[in-house]
Amino acid sequence: MSPFRPLLLFAAVFFLLRPLAATDGDADPLYIGCVEQCKKTGCVGDRCFQHCKFSSDGKPIDGPWYMHEPLYLRWKQWDCCTDCRYYCMLAREEERTKLGDKPVKYHGKWPFRRVYGIQEPVAVALSAVNLAMQFHGWVSFFILVYYKLTLRPDKKTYYEYTGLWHIYGILSMNAWLWSAVFHSRAVELTEKLDFSSAVALLGFSLILAILRAFNVRDEATRVMISAPLIAFVTTHIMYLNFYELAYGLNRIVCTGMVVVQLLIWAIWAGASNHPARWKLWAVVVGGGLAMVLETYDFPPYMGYVDAHALWHATSIPLTFFWWGFIRDDAEFRTTAMLKKVK
Repeated sequence: MSPFRPLLLFAAVFFLLRPLAATDGDADPLYIGCVEQCKKTGCVGDRCFQHCKFSSDGKPIDGPWYMHEPLYLRWKQWDCCTDCRYYCMLAREEERTKLGDKPVKYHGKWPFRRVYGIQEPVAVALSAVNLAMQFHGWVSFFILVYYKLTLRPDKKTYYEYTGLWHIYGILSMNAWLWSAVFHSRAVELTEKLDFSSAVALLGFSLILAILRAFNVRDEATRVMISAPLIAFVTTHIMYLNFYELAYGLNRIVCTGMVVVQLLIWAIWAGASNHPARWKLWAVVVGGGLAMVLETYDFPPYMGYVDAHALWHATSIPLTFFWWGFIRDDAEFRTTAMLKKVK
């Protein structure tokens, strides 16, 4: 069988599952008229908004200084325009549902329903769970290598990749933190922080996959391998933050880094006799399926659960298996190093 057949199959599935782009609801004349009317009256139907009594900088249109909008509301950047758009979107989607029409995107996003001001509550909750899973995995790894496994006379670990996994754990927790923040309130700053954190994590994960799969232990060689990848990731992050927040380019870069490291781990798991390789296979297969799920963009079910939220859900068990493999690898390598010492 051709070695490229699995990749061709994956590409076929990717393009078959990927739906056609949805028509933007913000181009709907009824939606536009609703938003314009709301900006003038401060109301959508029977619902009126306090934000429309204030200017964009939080100052009251009419009234004394003590009528300034609360700081915590200004920090979340909910204003008259955003509330008008949100409730006009809900009103328009209710009308479309009665007519039997499918949901459409508004300003590039699906119509999610807020919960206590949180834009995507399910994605936020799952991001928080993933953050907790990463923290648990990192702490359990820390306890294992420093308190359960044998240490060198200088109190350093025998496991050669301890420091790299510490960095990975910190980057993972940082990425899920900003994911939760971004999905709770999507503004330019939170979006850039979410994208940048994810790119940094994927870039370092790729470096780690290369170093571990090829058993690179020499510091000079590690630097030679890591330097160009760090330069590439840093350049991409700077491009997103200071030139253009290019969604298409970022998707290509992130997907490319994920595919390469999954292939590296898959080949290594197939060629290695590592005792925990089945956990690695679970992560590789599950990660590949999750990536396909991430590309299958569909409207949120009941206004809450979309493909991205389901991808967050699949990350939870994968994180459990992943840190399990990391701990097993630490034990495996430490045992091997102790045998050489003795």
